[in-house]
Amino acid sequence: MKLTGISLSTLLALGSIPSSVAVPTSGDVTFEDLSRRALPNAPDDYTPSNVTCPSSRPTIRSASALSKNETAWLDVRRQQTISAMKDFFGHINMSDFDAVSYITNHASNVSNLPNIGIAVSGGGYRALTNGAGAIKAFDSRTEGSTRSGQLGGLLQSATYLSGLSGGGWLLGSIYINNFTTISNLQTYKEGEVWQFQNSIIKGPKTKGLQIWDTAKYYEELVKVVAGKRSAGFNISFTDYWGRALSYQLINATNGGPSYTWSSIALTQDFKDGKMPLPLLVADGRNPGETLIGSNSTVYEFNPWEFGSFDPSIFGFAPLEYLGTYFEDGEVPSNTSCVRGYDNAGFVMGTSSSLFNQFILKLNTTDLPSTLKNIAADLLADLGERNDDIAIYSPNPFYGYRHASAAYEQTPDLNVVDGGEDKQNLPLHPLIQPDRQVDVIFAVDSSASTANSWPNGSPLVATYERSLNASGIGNGTGFPSVPDKNTFVNLGLNTRPTFFGCNSSNLTGPGPGRAPLVVYLPNYPYTTYSNKSTFQLQYEIAERDAMITNGYNVVTAGNGSRPAYADWPTCAGCAVLARSFDRTGTDVPSVCAACFEKYCWDGTRNSTEPAAYEPSVLMADAKKSGAGGSFVVAARWLYIVPVVAVWAGLV
Repeated sequence: MKLTGISLSTLLALGSIPSSVAVPTSGDVTFEDLSRRALPNAPDDYTPSNVTCPSSRPTIRSASALSKNETAWLDVRRQQTISAMKDFFGHINMSDFDAVSYITNHASNVSNLPNIGIAVSGGGYRALTNGAGAIKAFDSRTEGSTRSGQLGGLLQSATYLSGLSGGGWLLGSIYINNFTTISNLQTYKEGEVWQFQNSIIKGPKTKGLQIWDTAKYYEELVKVVAGKRSAGFNISFTDYWGRALSYQLINATNGGPSYTWSSIALTQDFKDGKMPLPLLVADGRNPGETLIGSNSTVYEFNPWEFGSFDPSIFGFAPLEYLGTYFEDGEVPSNTSCVRGYDNAGFVMGTSSSLFNQFILKLNTTDLPSTLKNIAADLLADLGERNDDIAIYSPNPFYGYRHASAAYEQTPDLNVVDGGEDKQNLPLHPLIQPDRQVDVIFAVDSSASTANSWPNGSPLVATYERSLNASGIGNGTGFPSVPDKNTFVNLGLNTRPTFFGCNSSNLTGPGPGRAPLVVYLPNYPYTTYSNKSTFQLQYEIAERDAMITNGYNVVTAGNGSRPAYADWPTCAGCAVLARSFDRTGTDVPSVCAACFEKYCWDGTRNSTEPAAYEPSVLMADAKKSGAGGSFVVAARWLYIVPVVAVWAGLV
């Protein structure tokens, strides 16, 4: 068996595929059947294709307002959230305050009601599983989540759900699989997605034989990506990475090469406003740069568009027609359109392209020294050619009059992991003034400390960016937060904390327009959940333990942490806080007590904290090696595509 130009034995000799892998030598190998997925609508699988432009030709629009698509969709979605909020407050104990009647009485003017956002941080499978536990707790479809004192229904009440990197994988897997539940993703049979015990670098298991067809898996990765290049499009490592992710997150049979991010907008339930708007975040990197600064461009992918509110771009391209040549916001009359560029795996891979971090970690791996030297040369060469990022070519903002020179004059866009600017929580799309978000439930699984626990750093980065004198903040408002040392010294990274409780003290585009942020940091309730970002294989029991821990993180122990028995009530108060301001409603006594307890009071302690090593609260658990070296398994996925490029396969 050969791998399109390089023999399997050669790869084995290089160390790119473990020699213990059993490879079928005869017969056809099939995979178990999959449940139906939504709208695999790309015209030619992974390869973008030229198509006739619609009669209303695509254009780049200014970011001076929300798109017409989003505005129209919001009218539908906000109405859907009214009944969801009534259901939510129906099982939240608000003492003598009748929150259900409050929602009913103000339903005639939906702008007076809470506008909720949920943000899920990056951090590989650690972030995916911890975030999955949060979504499971917030989802009214989860068994037991709508019992008294539970938070089920918060997802159905939310208008926006944002993610980046590992959090973006979570979003993509949920939405591309028909807005499925976390419980369903956990219970799929062998051959389905979320089988994380099947290493992403070995590929899915074959039906019946229960062995790895790793060579076939890599052959398909190389073959499919080569099709994109043969069609005349630049490729990068992210094409391989996104394809590999797709086998884990979208379709275990063939990685779902036909599924696009824009197809989310075509599903009927989305049109009917029955789910929040998914927003995936990535960063821009200027040509020649290797580091991402705090003034880097923050991109968002929503189901209709790709672009940025930042002044460096200040425009959005129609997502369905990425890959089309635009000039000054228009498609030239003699130019056809392109569809299929926004492959869902490629979009998720873009938001999680940690390739340059891998270069920095190369010397910590236990690769054979010969292969390590070869790989280092190859990786460095890719970096010099800007192939260590996701390449969006042609640049849709080429010649665009609102873009800065750096973006207007470059033929390609270099897009990288959404957390590389230190904003590892995808708050940027949720603090845009036009979206008028009132409260953000920020689920932080960042590996900010030496042993991979959060310390508030993403909040600090977003706050500082909003104050940036260069104008990159562009009118966004964000509540004041303390430094990361204070987060640790005051234990703000161990429990739910509110930031921005008093809207009258906030600065920004209008009174109270900065949202209240509910910070929900990863913490070991039932397991040590500080796994390495680069751990790419989880046994099912380990996966489920991480999800359960995430459930406990956002429910503050699901009622078993006595000091936080009031947490569900106080989460409800956070939802209502900005609405109280707009309607002139006196804050109920139960909420006043909640704000006194959970709001950061402005106290700071910026001294260097002691080593932070929390212990599991609710069960015995083995410590993870999260703070240690790069997980060995991760090396294969990075090296094999690089070897393929080096060998001239694509």
